[in-house]
Amino acid sequence: MGSGVKPFPGEGRTAEWQDWRWQMRRQARSFADLLRMRPELAHFFSAEQALLQSQLETELADRFRFAATPHYVSLIDAGDRNCPILRQLLPAADELNDPWNRDEDPLAEESHMVAPGLVRRYPDRALWYVTHRCAVYCRFCFRKRKVSRAESAPSSADIDAALRYIRRQDSLREVILSGGDPLSLSDPRLEAILRSLREAPHLASIRIHTRMPVTAPMRITAALCAALAESYPITLVTHFNHAREAGPAAAIAVRRLREAGVVVLNQSVLLSGINDTVEAQRELLLQLLRIGVTPYYLHRCDEVRGVSHFRAPLERGLEILRKLRGSLPGIAIPRYIVDLPGGGGKVELTPDMLESGPSDGADGRRQFVFRSHAGTQHIVLD
Repeated sequence: MGSGVKPFPGEGRTAEWQDWRWQMRRQARSFADLLRMRPELAHFFSAEQALLQSQLETELADRFRFAATPHYVSLIDAGDRNCPILRQLLPAADELNDPWNRDEDPLAEESHMVAPGLVRRYPDRALWYVTHRCAVYCRFCFRKRKVSRAESAPSSADIDAALRYIRRQDSLREVILSGGDPLSLSDPRLEAILRSLREAPHLASIRIHTRMPVTAPMRITAALCAALAESYPITLVTHFNHAREAGPAAAIAVRRLREAGVVVLNQSVLLSGINDTVEAQRELLLQLLRIGVTPYYLHRCDEVRGVSHFRAPLERGLEILRKLRGSLPGIAIPRYIVDLPGGGGKVELTPDMLESGPSDGADGRRQFVFRSHAGTQHIVLD
């Protein structure tokens, strides 16, 4: 980075800490690694609990690996056993025997795959799985069947096949790079993909879905920003779930992206015990605005096997949005989304502010009765 660019905060502000590739190489890959990185977390676990945690990790390894960057581990609050960071990355016994969710692919992505790694559930857009790697393997991930599994990584032939399909399909208007995390790819590989997409004149939008501004914000380098600026316009959708994730390092990453002309949106997941309160959501949404991220989606947790313990009741999201209205800037309110099982696509749920109507008013016009965010009733004539 140039001398005028602010460095990322980190332990000792070392050059290694500032290198995203070092962060990826030094991921905690086990519970034991986690405690080596943050020994002060050991007081959360008795000897028996620590042993059970390690055994659980072994049992779950074939389904979904454990991994977290040193940066993300550094965000854990050592004074809070229920720290939202720790809960998102630590394997839980509930993953072994999920009482409700059995499906490995609840959104039917595999049955909608039109080329290797390329999922088309809508006529105008396609989602492209370009890598199996992430900086952190979130325990609520809905692609556990693929993410963290090296065998799911697309080959060069797979990439070429997906590009051929995209070039042939004039009805496609948008391609979404996903994974895994697309920003875990090297700059040259990512640039090559973006360049190829820009050569398809029928595409109006390229989106990158990434959690790197949260989990390894040092990935947002000057070189990456230059590549994204070269492929203007780019929309980057990141994934902050809790205000604790949106600290100084994330703020620097977002500023770099925005200064490169990248639109930065956020999609989060409503997670039981982590962010499913009005207070937690208000704090997150305001913090996103402070660092330059526009809230976009609040997802209901998908019905993938092993994540039932994360799922908040559907109506809780509606109640949270209802209570946030009028107490936050309008641009801070995300859309509450359910991705329908079986590949039905996304639907938006909105708090119902219509009390009654239509009915005939005194002057013969139709009237509707609405309730405001403050609870007062108002008549609207049609």
